[in-house]
Formats: sequence, structure tokens, C-alpha cells
Amino acid sequence: MARLSDGQSKKSCMKQAFLYPGQASQYVGMGKDIVEHSPIARSLFEEANHIMNADLMRICFDGPEEELRQTKFTQPAIFVHSIALTRILNISIDAAAGHSLGEYSALVAANALTFQDGLRLVKKRGELMQESGVRAPGSMAAVIGAEESMVREVCVEVSSSAIVQAANFNSPGQIVISGSNEGITVAMELLKARGVRLVKKLPVSGAFHSSLMQYAQDELGSVLKNTPIADARFPVYTNATAEPVTKAKEIREMLFRQVTSPVLWETSMRNMVRDGIEKYFECGPGTVLQGLLKRISPGSSCVSIGSWEQANIFRNEESH
Repeated sequence: MARLSDGQSKKSCMKQAFLYPGQASQYVGMGKDIVEHSPIARSLFEEANHIMNADLMRICFDGPEEELRQTKFTQPAIFVHSIALTRILNISIDAAAGHSLGEYSALVAANALTFQDGLRLVKKRGELMQESGVRAPGSMAAVIGAEESMVREVCVEVSSSAIVQAANFNSPGQIVISGSNEGITVAMELLKARGVRLVKKLPVSGAFHSSLMQYAQDELGSVLKNTPIADARFPVYTNATAEPVTKAKEIREMLFRQVTSPVLWETSMRNMVRDGIEKYFECGPGTVLQGLLKRISPGSSCVSIGSWEQANIFRNEESH
């Protein structure tokens, strides 16, 4: 377990963890307030501009939204925003988890990856996933209010003629499916015919966490082999298995598997609760993970920190 830092209140002796958001949490204007108030944040965004060879700050702060929504910019934007807030908070935690892209943020927080190497990986991952969406077009759809068994049955039925699979198990009654455009269309029709409350196509550029991302996985694998990865200083619960890992070899394998494997978010959260984590901080843009945790474990405490104001309020509360 990580020790309490000097600036952390002794009242927070309960085990706590960071949660990091993934794609779809971005918004135009993200990060602007923290860069205006924090030299740490400004330095990270400036370094990101250099590594990206693009004006990521301008894209985050001013958009346009269409540009920010491009996977190759969305993923680095959320990553940098999340790590900037982590550095500003500067609190000691016992574990972390990240939803899809957010797993990279969690690994940087755990010192398994440096910020620079983490961003290079995220940059490459975003580019490869976008390219995979061009090479093997596909889409995703959110399924709300269906039993997991029904979703799996429909995916198996459609898979006889098209590609579709469950990609995100987010919370009870919230599953995302991913596959070819034909597969998603047919699966949506079957789910609606079976009385599912809501089936909604998502505005994404590819069939993430499905076999259609095979090109991205293969190419990222060679990049991962050449990227320095250290043992994590605290456990990171991975998307591919929902279990905690700390060893560098396991981390490398989990990042590789993650590209085409489903995100086992609900099970990850249940396992963190099982392992005694009581307090959670969603660090980055949006409040999606806070909402999911409330449905998964209503008794768990989760605070979303996505702005300078929220970070400042938290730091002031912890100092008293």
C-alpha cells in the first residue's frame, strides 16, 4: 500500500483509488482552466504539443469539436488532461483503473510508464485505431436495459454472417457492442425486437475492442515491445482480465490484449471493492465513471475531479 503523503489528511486512511476515463469523455474547452492556473499542467500540455507534433492545446481549448473527436487527437487529449489533474492533486493512492484509453493514464499514475512514453503509446494507439477503422470499417452501439446473456446470444446469432461482439461491460444493464456496420445494424434490430429498452449507435470512428481492430493490435504490439515499462508501484486493474497487475511483463501483455478484448469494467470495479478500496477519484474529463460506479456499487464513494475548481476544492478540504 502506498504511504500517506505529507499533504494528505490522516482522516483519509481508507484505501483509495484513481479512476481514469476513456474516449467519449472529451469536450471542447477541456484543460483550459487548469493550464491557466497550474504551471504543472501548462508544462505537460506544452510537452504534449512537442511529442504530438500538433497543437493539442488549441484542439482541446478551441476545437472545433469535429477535430477533437478524431481518435488520434481524442485519446491524447483525455490522457494529458487526466495526468495533469493527477499531478495537481498529488495525493497518495492504493490502486488505479482506467476505462480503455484510461488504462494508460492509470499506468502513468502508477509509474509503470513515464508521461512521455505513455503519450507516445497513446498517440500511436489512437492513430492505429483510426487507421483500423478505415481498413476494416465498423461501428459500436450502446445496449441499455438488457441482460448480459441476451446480448451474448444475439452476438453469437449475428456472428454466423457478420462480425459483432460485446465490447464494453460497463455496469449492470449497460453493455456496448462492436463490429462491422452490417453486424451492428442486424444486432440492433434483433435486440429491439426482443424488447430491449434502448439500443443506440455511438458516434465513433471504428469497431473498438473487437476483432476488426486486429491491425491496430498487431502494429501496437511491436511498439509495446520497444517501450520501457516498469513494475507498477501499486496495483492497476486491467480491462482485459479485471484483475490487478503490477509486473511489467503482465502490463505489456494486458495493453496488447486490450485492443481487441472487451473492457470488463463492471467486474473491475467489483474486484476493487472486493479488495477493500472504499474511496474513488475519477480524474479527468467528465463524470461517466462516477455514474457507472454508483450503479455497480452504490455504497462506494466517488468524487469526479475534472477542472481546476474541483481540484482546488478537494485540496482545500483535504488540508483541513
